[in-house]
Amino acid sequence: MELGLELELESSVVGAIVEASLDREKLPAMLLLCGVLEAAGALWLLVYRGPGGVFLHGGKVVFYSYYTILVALVLFGCAEAWAGLWVNQRPCDRRAVGRTVLWCSILPLVLVAGLGAFASAIPK
Repeated sequence: MELGLELELESSVVGAIVEASLDREKLPAMLLLCGVLEAAGALWLLVYRGPGGVFLHGGKVVFYSYYTILVALVLFGCAEAWAGLWVNQRPCDRRAVGRTVLWCSILPLVLVAGLGAFASAIPK
């Protein structure tokens, strides 16, 4: 049941991203929202959920890459939220940059959602 809900949530988020990329008034808000959600999700995983499964038993490289990826996702989320504020100042002139950042954020959003689902499936 949870997997269906997560897939529905991810598809609605991608649909909202597509809609926001076509509307210059929704673009800054979607950039800000996606950036904050991505940074908060990655930060939650970084602070409250340790790695499990293959990240613990795959060696030190895999263990450290987990934390490196999460730190990079937090930084990208903050940069995306800042881009939303930057685009909001002049939406007509900066729309192309905003759309590019928004489309590039789909992969990190899916990565945070996937790592979050993986971490929540591991019993504490």
